Amino acid sequence: MNKYYFISVRSESTRLNQKALLQINEKSTIEYLIENLKKSKYYSNIILCTTDRSSDDPLEDIALKHKIKIFRGSSEDKIKRWYDCTLQYDVDFFVNVDGDDLFFDYNLGDKILDEYSKYDFVDGHGFYIDIYGISINGIKTVYESKDTNETEYIRTFFLKEKNINKIELKDIDKKYIKSNARMTLDYEDDLLFFKNVISNVQVLEFDNILEYLNNNPEVKKINYYLEKEWSKNQLKYK
Repeated sequence: MNKYYFISVRSESTRLNQKALLQINEKSTIEYLIENLKKSKYYSNIILCTTDRSSDDPLEDIALKHKIKIFRGSSEDKIKRWYDCTLQYDVDFFVNVDGDDLFFDYNLGDKILDEYSKYDFVDGHGFYIDIYGISINGIKTVYESKDTNETEYIRTFFLKEKNINKIELKDIDKKYIKSNARMTLDYEDDLLFFKNVISNVQVLEFDNILEYLNNNPEVKKINYYLEKEWSKNQLKYK
């Protein structure tokens, strides 16, 4: 079975434009995620999945620089982009990681790739970083049944689909469950949060990051207040 990580990323953003290319300590934010995922045992099966817009040319350059695979597809329809990517690379099952989730823990991703690939959709929602596992049958079924090209918030489409085998991710370490800290890059203060952590945690492993945040609770306050606004914005996709 061919198992992959997809890094879903594009440069344009309504809240924080070109956030994947913003610099922290002379490195773009997306590079922190790439370097993180390359610690996985699936390091040779990472695909940066972006759009065919010229504004995303720099993302292709970064993928080539880090010697990971690249796919470019639909700029509006994320589900079509994923489906076309699975066809090009003969993917049987993939874990999606959004490009704004710099601190994604590859250990959790590897667990899903190892133990959950028999499912069409693995729903990892409500953690510090949302994580989804999707089979070729799952993405094909949803792609063929959807009635819109507006698919940015993908979870809804898979939850509504009755003809796929789904599971909610529950049997994982409680450390991943979201608790008064925000680990995604959408706003300026999120960028300040990431700059603080990256500048103060020598080895960017998930456990080290949690330890730093627990020992420095004031850092959590930099951006956690944004969680309510972010959640409100997600409601329009449900």
